[in-house]
Amino acid sequence: MRETSIRARSRRWLLASRPGFIVVTVVAAALGIAQAQACGCGWDGPAAVATLLLAALAHAAINLYNDYGDAVGGSDAVNTGRLFPFSGGSRVIQDGVFTAIQMRDAARMLGIVVVGGGLALAARAGPGLLLVGLCGLLLGWAYSSPRVALMSRGLGELSVGLAWWGIVVGADYVQRHGFSTIAALSGVSIALLVTAILWAAEFPDAAADAQVGKRTLVVRWGPVPAAWGYTALVLFAHAWVALWWARQWLPSTAWWGLGSAPLSLAAAGLLLRRARQPQRLRPVMALSIAAAVLHGGLLTAAFLAIAHLR
Repeated sequence: MRETSIRARSRRWLLASRPGFIVVTVVAAALGIAQAQACGCGWDGPAAVATLLLAALAHAAINLYNDYGDAVGGSDAVNTGRLFPFSGGSRVIQDGVFTAIQMRDAARMLGIVVVGGGLALAARAGPGLLLVGLCGLLLGWAYSSPRVALMSRGLGELSVGLAWWGIVVGADYVQRHGFSTIAALSGVSIALLVTAILWAAEFPDAAADAQVGKRTLVVRWGPVPAAWGYTALVLFAHAWVALWWARQWLPSTAWWGLGSAPLSLAAAGLLLRRARQPQRLRPVMALSIAAAVLHGGLLTAAFLAIAHLR
């Protein structure tokens, strides 16, 4: 019975961490690892595994802390329009599974594990990783912290984009033992598409967010202008890859990343038509996640193909 109870509790914590979204983080880290292989900068298998694991744990910690921040801010409690599991948080606090303090403490414990692992990885890869990791953790904390609450100030979208760009740059750094222009360029498009996931999720949450003073871009701009903003974001993400591929800064296979464009365009088209009908936006959020994962996966394959030719 005790073993069953432990399994059930572990499963509840896993669900609270929202693992479906963590896939995007793993893909972004894999992209950073792959591009270091494409340049022939060496291969550190244990460091690559540690990078993927620490990135996933960091995202889990941020998700738990985000639920805590939304519980303290009150947005999840009044959110009756959420589209589970895409928006409105995990609801484990509101459903009485865990308390807000338990979520905060769990996030802190995971954060300690991530910091410890990051310090060990930095000792192996180089001190520059400390800068990337520190910036990522600060952005994750500031996004949800009741004291700073970037998500409530119209800066949440920017902070998410910067954080996922940093994942690509950091994962590349671990293998390369230095910063690279290629990582800085290739990380932009997936960071923008991850931002688009958050942007889409803000539509069904907008009424509750506005009620508690959480001023996301969708709340600030309104549904129709925000839908056009989403469209511009996903178009720019793919145009970015096309531009640097055409200028031969990205490898010859990088055009594979444009394979996610149909998913993004389909999401944008639906969002433009249904912007004022948030309960009909579930396909938009699913397509947004699929586009980010596919884009990162295709770019990863593109870099690995170059590495294979070496």
